[in-house]
Amino acid sequence: MVHREQTLQLPHAYLHLHLPADMEPSYAPLCAQQHLEDNKIHVLLAASGSVATIKLPNIAEALGRHSNVSIRIIVTKSAEKFLAGQSSEQPLLENLRQIRGVDAIYRDDDEWKNPWTRGEPILHIELRKWAHVLLVAPLSANTMAKMTMGFADNLLLSVLRAWDTTGTVDASFKDKKPLVFVAPAMNTAMWNHPITAKQLAILIDEWGLDACNNKGWVSVLHPTEKSLACGDTGNGAMLDWNVIVRIVEQYIGVNEGDWLMEQVE
Repeated sequence: MVHREQTLQLPHAYLHLHLPADMEPSYAPLCAQQHLEDNKIHVLLAASGSVATIKLPNIAEALGRHSNVSIRIIVTKSAEKFLAGQSSEQPLLENLRQIRGVDAIYRDDDEWKNPWTRGEPILHIELRKWAHVLLVAPLSANTMAKMTMGFADNLLLSVLRAWDTTGTVDASFKDKKPLVFVAPAMNTAMWNHPITAKQLAILIDEWGLDACNNKGWVSVLHPTEKSLACGDTGNGAMLDWNVIVRIVEQYIGVNEGDWLMEQVE
């Protein structure tokens, strides 16, 4: 039986394994066309600026245990603040590349890193084409607001803004419309704010998945009530990462029997 209750704890040496200073730690050039026949399920995993970003390593570790899953990670500038080697559960961001299944990590600065010339791939477009599913965990209050307003001022928001919401743009190499899972995480007062209700209405009522008629492209993984990092107790905490993983596993058609290892350390 597989157990995933524990928080991922990386060895102390793992925390401080810095890449050479002259290497680009996050950027990995991507051409989606080259991965169409790799027989992998492409999971694009993203984190925006919430303390729940510390659960990103756990989610990546769990999904990466499936031999047929390939993971690419996007982190916003705010999310980076929570993965800077502060503790065993907050490793250096670049060290997440050593997690099985993680093929690349992208920061905001990786978009338009160099002056663009005609014919070169555009990162947010290539990531959209590559992904079979996008999981944004956590989705911060700020990113939720910008997503629902159509902003595209960082890499993650550009991917969301360019998402194939109809399933027709990338239909030639995907057998079904790709889904976006979002796991909101914020302070209770933010969650209870009336503007949040309006934004949720867009995500659920206007963009939400409707399996009966194949409409929609977003699935909201609602937060839970607990004691928050800020000291408040109430709703707004990101859904337990184990539950998030199980939901994504079910969607992409993998299960615990496919795991390469027995237990998250």
